Amino acid sequence: MTLSKLLRASGGLFVGAALGLIMANQAVAADYEWTFQTSENTGEPQFEIKKQWADNIEKMTQGRVNIEILPTGAVVPHNQTLDAVRSGILQGHLTDPSYFSGIDPAFSMLGNLVGAWGDPLEFLEYMKYGGGEQLYNELVEPYNVHLIGAAATGLEAFVTKKPIRTVADLKGLKVRAPEGMVYEIFSKAGASPVNLPGSEVYTGLEKGVIDAADYTVFSTNQAQGLHQFARYPNYPGFHSLPMVAVSMNKEIWDGLPEDIKTAMEVATDDLAYDLVFKLKARDLDAVEEARADPNIEIIDMAPEERKKFRNIAKEEWANWAKKNELTQKVYDSVVAFLTKRNLM
Repeated sequence: MTLSKLLRASGGLFVGAALGLIMANQAVAADYEWTFQTSENTGEPQFEIKKQWADNIEKMTQGRVNIEILPTGAVVPHNQTLDAVRSGILQGHLTDPSYFSGIDPAFSMLGNLVGAWGDPLEFLEYMKYGGGEQLYNELVEPYNVHLIGAAATGLEAFVTKKPIRTVADLKGLKVRAPEGMVYEIFSKAGASPVNLPGSEVYTGLEKGVIDAADYTVFSTNQAQGLHQFARYPNYPGFHSLPMVAVSMNKEIWDGLPEDIKTAMEVATDDLAYDLVFKLKARDLDAVEEARADPNIEIIDMAPEERKKFRNIAKEEWANWAKKNELTQKVYDSVVAFLTKRNLM
């Protein structure tokens, strides 16, 4: 019997088995298998978008790269991923650099220069074309970490149990804030910052450990039920626009072929825009939902009050610029960028 007759006689079973064997071989044929940890919990929109980033890289490299995306705390605490990537415990992370402010204050300046950015696209332009990514790599490469690219979630909302209509209303407010510049600025504005990981914001608000949180975007706050405890969210936010540093072990990065590096950089550029625009669309839907709830009051801080907060922040930028040579470089770079665009 000829091969073609055999295939017909088998009813396609032979073909199916052969294809299955080929696909199985392809499934285990990844040249690179890595684990990256994020700063979000499983199921959060940002977490799902970051998983899509990994899927896109797998497709773009035709299966040569397989990246497992893990939630916050899965391997190490949120503020220890830098060291885990350096040592190879993790191969990479997608996280807010502000968590590493205790290691070097430049992480805070680059990770979340509070009050600097009125729009996430301003920040992305600065990072990619204004020298920000080069400065970040100057910061992290001595730790054996390489920045693939910068992303951002967009302007964060401010979730609070007490109405915050003016800067004066921040006085005595127990607000969750990451260590570093964000922490210091809220303190100078009169608040009482508390350093908690994002995974503890819900219970912190529920149990009264905190009154408010510098946490994330409005839609995530709404989806997690934070507004049932914190009924006076500020939107749009007046404070934070944190960076998402997409980084990996530098030794691994340096050993990659150029086509793999390019695929990862392109996927990271896509991630930056996916985070900004997908989360913005979710925010608009969540705001509409929240406004329909009579128990929730959304507060939009007046422009003159936003200016007061930014002035407090600007004073702190100058203070942090004096901390070391790199913080001064970051300060000079950002101020030059904003001044040239009439944003100061």
